[in-house]
Amino acid sequence: MTARATLPDMEPADLVEETRGETRVLRLSGRLTMARVGAVDRALREIQPDGRDLVVDLSAVERIDTAGAWLVYRLIRNWTKAGVHATVENASADALALIGKVGEHDVPMRIRPDRGHPLVRRLAEIGDFVIRTADTFGNFLGFLGNTLVALARLLLNPRRLRWHAISRQMEVVGINAIGIVGLMSFLVGIVIAQQGAVQLRQFGAEVFTINLVGRSVLRELGVLMTAIMVAGRSGSAFAAQIGSMKLAEEVDALRTIGVSPTEALTIPRLIATAIMMPLLSFYAAILGIIGGALFSWVSLGIPIITFIQRTQEVVPLTDLWITLIKAPVFGIIIAVTGCYHGMQVTGNAESVGFRTTAAVVQSIFLVIVLDAFFAVFFSALGWI
Repeated sequence: MTARATLPDMEPADLVEETRGETRVLRLSGRLTMARVGAVDRALREIQPDGRDLVVDLSAVERIDTAGAWLVYRLIRNWTKAGVHATVENASADALALIGKVGEHDVPMRIRPDRGHPLVRRLAEIGDFVIRTADTFGNFLGFLGNTLVALARLLLNPRRLRWHAISRQMEVVGINAIGIVGLMSFLVGIVIAQQGAVQLRQFGAEVFTINLVGRSVLRELGVLMTAIMVAGRSGSAFAAQIGSMKLAEEVDALRTIGVSPTEALTIPRLIATAIMMPLLSFYAAILGIIGGALFSWVSLGIPIITFIQRTQEVVPLTDLWITLIKAPVFGIIIAVTGCYHGMQVTGNAESVGFRTTAAVVQSIFLVIVLDAFFAVFFSALGWI
């Protein structure tokens, strides 16, 4: 008995069924490739086990690809599951290897995995988040420790400091940010004066707008808004720059030539940010007070000279010291966070974007947490 299925092709794939005693023999010939196995596939699906052994003869097969290997493997698998002994004969070593590889990947898979109970799923997500957060925090502390050790080592040997890189980063972090920081602080001063005047007018105490603007801007908002602006502007730039260097394998090249990436990339940015943050914060506080003074002059009729004199009377010097103490700490946190996330970039450009966003978010979060800590600390010292 002979059955033939032929594809309408110049080099068709053929299927011939023969009987050899008590054994069924399927002879495949031609090219068992994706473009030529359609009819053979249909013919093989129609052949059902009848209890006799099966032999698949591949001696006449000219070429076989993954599609053809899958047909042969599926046939052997189905007949074996039906309790019939099925084998492949006269196949080349490459064909046998390909059929074996196809068989290795024949594993059951869920197209839509079982999502489980919603409560259990939420608890698992919370647990994963806590684990990731703890792991990130631990890695960050390790990076911070290595950076501070490298900084101490360089301060003991100042000749190793890269002064040109430090000055360049000071320009980028500080000088280039003067415009946006000044405008932001000036507008914040106007807003505080306007909102404060509206509320104080109810009690006939508009003159205390000077106290509100002077103390809030110099003690808190000047340094805090500056830190947020620097985190969004420079912290993200640090992460993106170092992340791009990681993708281009420039960081690995530095290690290869014996240069520490921490000393070459992190320390200059840390020193520059720690130096420029107090200057920017003081500058922002002055611009905020000027904005409040201008609004008070135009809207409340308080002369600028009176505003300045009153500010000197009601704003203690400790407020300025608090700003100058907090600013470099905020700068160090912003620089270390940006550099840390830049060093964590792996894979592709998508990782750069993710780490840049993470650097900004975590920098702002840490700045606010530290600001709250400083508020409690200085209040305990009596610097109110």
